[in-house]
Amino acid sequence: MEHVDIDEAETGGFGRDVEMRRLTDALGAEDMAINHYRLDPGEGFSGGMHTHLDQEEVFVILSGTATFETEDGAVEVDEGEAVRFAPGEYQTGNNEGDEAVEALALGAPGDSTEVRVPVTCRECGHEALAAVPGDDGMGFVCPECGTEADLPT
Repeated sequence: MEHVDIDEAETGGFGRDVEMRRLTDALGAEDMAINHYRLDPGEGFSGGMHTHLDQEEVFVILSGTATFETEDGAVEVDEGEAVRFAPGEYQTGNNEGDEAVEALALGAPGDSTEVRVPVTCRECGHEALAAVPGDDGMGFVCPECGTEADLPT
């Protein structure tokens, strides 16, 4: 068994100014990613619409209301509710309310490497770019032809 005080866990917002605590390593989890978020009004879980081809995600809303945009429209998830996104399902979640949102984000398996954004490659027309972490934040490359793209994150 592992036990951790959330406020003492390592922070990191994927290069963004969002309060996110990484619980995966602190708890010794090997098969899932666990992150705790506190989002002020206007902040989001990610930098934009994306999907994990190799990971399902679950968001458990502990307080406030999060709004998730999907290809089918927006869904509000209130305190005490949870939402699941299957591998390959595009989504982005934000705090569009006036109160802070506190949530747990769970992903399995934990070591997702196949992240896509719905942006068409300017060279070959492939329908989604791969998001790849780099020293200066997130980079984007076409998985079909290898063309690199500069996108806002």
